[in-house]
Amino acid sequence: MLTTIKCDQCGHEIELSKALSQDIENEIKGDLSKKYTQEIEGIKKDKEAEGERNKKLTKQIDDLLDELRQMKTKDNDREIEMKRKMIDEEERIRKSVLLKAEEDHRLKDQEKENKLLEAMKQIEELKIKMQQGSQQTQGETLELDIENHLRQEFPTDQINEVKKGVRGADINQIVIDKIGRTAGVILWESKNAQWSEGWVDKLKEDQRQAKADLAVLVSVNLPQGVTGFTYRQGVWVCDLKNYLPLAYALRFNLISLHHERQSSEGKDEKMKILYQYLTGSEFKHRVEGIVEAFGNLQEELEKEKRWFSIKWARQEKEIRKVIDHTHGLYGDFQGVVGKSLPEIKSLQLPE
Repeated sequence: MLTTIKCDQCGHEIELSKALSQDIENEIKGDLSKKYTQEIEGIKKDKEAEGERNKKLTKQIDDLLDELRQMKTKDNDREIEMKRKMIDEEERIRKSVLLKAEEDHRLKDQEKENKLLEAMKQIEELKIKMQQGSQQTQGETLELDIENHLRQEFPTDQINEVKKGVRGADINQIVIDKIGRTAGVILWESKNAQWSEGWVDKLKEDQRQAKADLAVLVSVNLPQGVTGFTYRQGVWVCDLKNYLPLAYALRFNLISLHHERQSSEGKDEKMKILYQYLTGSEFKHRVEGIVEAFGNLQEELEKEKRWFSIKWARQEKEIRKVIDHTHGLYGDFQGVVGKSLPEIKSLQLPE
């Protein structure tokens, strides 16, 4: 069997014998084997080279990874250090702010405390002024009340108020008898505060300055152990309940002494007798008796006033009940009878 091959140059087919084709085939196989072997060797070498390259690349990658890890570690360390510094700085700032806030708070607290102390001081001063003003107002009210009552009870006497700022007591009562003659002078002083022994000494001095015959101290608060009134170191001391009865008694005695003085002879001797009488126990007992009598009369009068007030109130209540029941009865009849019931003007509603 002949084998043909095609010429590469001209394209004609050339017949080959079997032996020749075998040689050619062998030669071709040898060339191919050699070529393949060379290619395989090249591939092996390429693989070996590639393996080396891969190793180098792997090593480079590992080195890079190590470097990256180191860099990352350094970055982490720097970050940690930075964070630590930031935390330290924040703590320092926080402490600084806290200290400043505490200092500001302390200063504000101190300022508030100072303002509070100043306000309390002002309040205390204001309270003292208010108390003083209240005591002064109450004292002036008491003085005016005594003055008005003296004017009402003794219209013929001269009741003179001692002006504010002028040394002396509160009221100067010039006692005048029925025929217009001056019988004596009573000096009045009023107090609305805790008792003070200095009041008696001052009133005695005012009495000497005013050349008054008698001096009376009317006090809301009496000395310990004293009730009603008493004669103390040449001055009459009494409470609000007894000053009018005492005024009647003192005035009566002054007029009586004045009449005795007018009817007697020997002026100097009369004055001595008068002084001895006014400062003696007899005059004191006489005044006490008169005051007690007036006090009892006044107490009886107050009881009668209260009794009549209760009686009148009770009677008025009963009368009101009668009127209410009468209105109710008339209304009941009117509801039953109607308009045929005669009208009672006093029981009709005003138009």
